[in-house]
Amino acid sequence: MTLADCYDPTGERFGIPTFPWRMAPDGYATRRQLRAQGLRPGGQDVAAQVLRPRRRREPLAAYLYRIDRAKPVRPMTARKWGALALAMLARRTCPECRRDAGYVIPSSLGMCAPCAYSEQAAA
Repeated sequence: MTLADCYDPTGERFGIPTFPWRMAPDGYATRRQLRAQGLRPGGQDVAAQVLRPRRRREPLAAYLYRIDRAKPVRPMTARKWGALALAMLARRTCPECRRDAGYVIPSSLGMCAPCAYSEQAAA
């Protein structure tokens, strides 16, 4: 697929308007771009897409939403902040010694570093 194959502004070929990578018209944004502007898609369907061709593989696709239909991000409430704090505390708590490690416990170890390497420290 070439860059020219990615240009379909009417949506005949792909079903939705399609543009080459980095060539989307003004008024469209990805989810991340919306979030950076303090917006969210707000239930709207995908309005367009951008495609980036790759050799020997499927092209990368990024879905675009209309900025004028986007809604503001919902503010965090006190309960949401509390739930987030408890979730992060659970990720930092070692299941072996039940102490707050001060960092997120690596899933490769499954416990804090002192518990994982206690036999090496004893030797």
